[in-house]
Amino acid sequence: MFFDWTYLVLVLPCVLLSLWASSSVNSTFKRYSNQHSRRGITGAEAAQRVLRANGITNVAIERVSGNLTDHYDPRTNVIRLSDSVHSSTSTAAIGVACHEAGHAVQYAQSYAPIKLRAAIIPVTNLGSRLAMPLILLGLLLAAFENMSYTFVYLGIACFGLSLVFQLITLPVEFNASRRAIAAIAQGELLTDEELKGAKKTLSAAAMTYVAATAVALAQVLRLLLIFGGRRRRS
Repeated sequence: MFFDWTYLVLVLPCVLLSLWASSSVNSTFKRYSNQHSRRGITGAEAAQRVLRANGITNVAIERVSGNLTDHYDPRTNVIRLSDSVHSSTSTAAIGVACHEAGHAVQYAQSYAPIKLRAAIIPVTNLGSRLAMPLILLGLLLAAFENMSYTFVYLGIACFGLSLVFQLITLPVEFNASRRAIAAIAQGELLTDEELKGAKKTLSAAAMTYVAATAVALAQVLRLLLIFGGRRRRS
């Protein structure tokens, strides 16, 4: 029986980190959803204040169903806030809403990393669909036609685009959170004590992106180790 030590050593720890990060963000959000702003500002109102403070008037704010489904859509110029954020006055909701408003500000100010991330999404999506078919094709050609592993490494390169995307996503997300915290403090949307709840919520959310990057990196390294080793033995 084949024992895949590369998965056990490289990928599994990162998958466990991802599971922990996902559990952490949910538990942290739930915890600070019970800490409400004394000023009674809702998530939607907080996002709107961040937009106005940055001179942005053409971004709409809509409610969307689900839990933590919040996002900014640059195609329609709309911030969509989930049921647990849009009308909530909790510190967690305000933190998340201001984070999404931070993404809108990034686009308005032509923040380079978010523009780059948007530009490579089509290529990344195509690469993720082609990666495994190319790897399998390369293995078949190498086995039956005595050809090189060119297609295998082309497939790995396509898979590696997901790692590039995650690496670009990290500064985008961290920057949006910094903008959110700064806007909350400058606009006095929360007290100093309440601001801690927003910070912890956004910090927990940031760890999910770190974990996703770690998983992508581990997968790329695993593929290189597996197929690089086969090439040397062939």
